[in-house]
Amino acid sequence: TKYEDNKGSNDSIFDKEAKDLEREVCFIDIACDEIPERYYKESEDPKHFKSQKTGRGLLKEGWRDTQQPIMCSYKLVTVKFEVWGLQTRVEQFVHKVVRDILLIGHRQAFAWVDEWYDMTMDDVREYEKNMHEKTNIKVCSQHSSTVDEIESHAKARVCRFFKHIAHSHLICTCK
Repeated sequence: TKYEDNKGSNDSIFDKEAKDLEREVCFIDIACDEIPERYYKESEDPKHFKSQKTGRGLLKEGWRDTQQPIMCSYKLVTVKFEVWGLQTRVEQFVHKVVRDILLIGHRQAFAWVDEWYDMTMDDVREYEKNMHEKTNIKVCSQHSSTVDEIESHAKARVCRFFKHIAHSHLICTCK
């Protein structure tokens, strides 16, 4: 993941990391791209959300050209599934799932801005620690495993909150 203050205009951001790979660039529009219906929440829809703290929101078609500030989150996703007969389908499926996760996550980060906007890095780390503990307790109670077992297998990570997240630019690579 790399971040830049632009609207997704850097097509060469991963040239060093993926110079020999075939690439497909996928733009993710947090306001206008459709998400799976089961994940839709009106309160997390950037077309219906307006931040009380920042005044950002009610994103409309073309919002990338009118909103300031704007930041682009570039992701490099490489999927290799080298099983004859299944490779293309599995790789395409994984890319779609990753794209959906990134779209939903960035929509949530935008819609939850009032909850994290005033946080310091220490506040974020404390929040992550608390969520990590709560997640482990919940998973342990559902699967009757110890916290150490869960941590050693999952190494759960709670997403960091980023100020001024507006959209993502996903660079997919296939081989």
